[in-house]
Amino acid sequence: MRPPPRSAARPVLLTQLIRTVRQHGLFMPGQHLLVAVSGGPDSMALLSLLHRLVQSWRLTLTVVHCNYGLRGTESDGDESFVDEFCQARHLPLVIHRPTLATRRQRASLQAAARDARYDFMKQLAHEVEADRIAVGHTANDQAETVLMWLLRGAGMAGLAGMPYVREDRVIRPLLASTRQEVLAYLEREGLTYRRDSSNAKPHYHRNRIRQELLPVVTKLAPAAVRLLQRHADVVREDERYLTDVTSDLVRRLVSLDSRGEQRVDRQAFIVLSVALQRRLVRAILRTYDAEGRASSLRLVESVRQVVLTGKNGAQLSLRQARVILEQGSVRFCPADEVRTAEAGSGVAQGESLRLFVPSTVYWAGTNQQIHAEYMLRRAAEQGGTMSSSHRAVFDADRCSEPLMVRSWRAGDRFVPQGMKGNSKKLQDFFTDQKVPRPRRAVLPVLVAPEGILWVVGMRQDERFAVRSGTRNCLVVSVTHRGSEKG
Repeated sequence: MRPPPRSAARPVLLTQLIRTVRQHGLFMPGQHLLVAVSGGPDSMALLSLLHRLVQSWRLTLTVVHCNYGLRGTESDGDESFVDEFCQARHLPLVIHRPTLATRRQRASLQAAARDARYDFMKQLAHEVEADRIAVGHTANDQAETVLMWLLRGAGMAGLAGMPYVREDRVIRPLLASTRQEVLAYLEREGLTYRRDSSNAKPHYHRNRIRQELLPVVTKLAPAAVRLLQRHADVVREDERYLTDVTSDLVRRLVSLDSRGEQRVDRQAFIVLSVALQRRLVRAILRTYDAEGRASSLRLVESVRQVVLTGKNGAQLSLRQARVILEQGSVRFCPADEVRTAEAGSGVAQGESLRLFVPSTVYWAGTNQQIHAEYMLRRAAEQGGTMSSSHRAVFDADRCSEPLMVRSWRAGDRFVPQGMKGNSKKLQDFFTDQKVPRPRRAVLPVLVAPEGILWVVGMRQDERFAVRSGTRNCLVVSVTHRGSEKG
């Protein structure tokens, strides 16, 4: 494939790219860039534009192409296409053929491919001493990302979309340019590209946003892509400022000891704005997550409510940490510290946890998060099915706190719904339900001072069920770890 002759006038897309590079400091003359090229229009345009700058900017380019082999001959065709393009321009090309495996439960094949691609590129950049890793995301990709995070209920960090430059040296020189501008450039230069058939499959969430939602939004606002891209730019600057403010708060208000415990002055926390309270809690919890992920708003709010309304000695157990209210301070203990303390006291991990309302606790035996909150009956009914294996609704006036989540004990007795008011030993209930003994040992039981409320995921107690005159409800919901961050 011979390079087509270039016209004398500078292409509009090249002018946009140079402006973006200079405005955001993406790379400097004389640097070595690793360029990710799939063969699609965006990456082909990016490679072509950077190749134009090789002499004037004294750039060194190394091209990398990942062939996952997921589309058979189509994948091999992409590889051959990129190889031919690079040979015609004497550009070094590295081909990577990864074996994909979803790293986390519920991770999609697209997510696994993305992780594998970035891991390899970062390793290769280190080996070839590349200064930056350039990828071909455009303003359209940014608009799709913002919409996707908006529909997930994300905060400012999600709505800020993709940054022009990441901490791991990944840069996006085309992020301010639309896909229409990319296609116009390719047509003007007589450049061809490949189409990925998997981008048309509707079972990928991003594909549906691209094919179904974004066209509707664009009909309502023709400049939607550009507006969403600029919106992300504005939000990103606000997010960067608030991140700096939060970092300063952490330095001033949070103390850390050698065991990984962190303490916050409770009164200093209370006088903060709600926005900064949430950010401070999220920043602390992030330090206890092995992958540095941010906790969900639900978990952050659980911690915040305990700090604001809990009494001294109150505790909240999360998957990654335990929060304990002490005289004048809030203590965060890492999960390893919690497990060590429990083992030392002879108490099995997760055997008994205090469940404040509202709050969330993590039950390790079944890998579940259990959340409790009070609602008016109308609100509880709007939440969907009143009771199921993942949700139980109780008459809040028939039970009181403290609530406990614990393992079953010999002699436990409750009144299973559907038993016409007859009580039953929990051991006999398990036998009737054919629950294996190993399973019984890990099943959580929700208990109030008045008795067992719920054998979680199996059966509620009839005595605390919602009745015709019920006005106030206690709603308890269960999610498995991995279905929600935190």
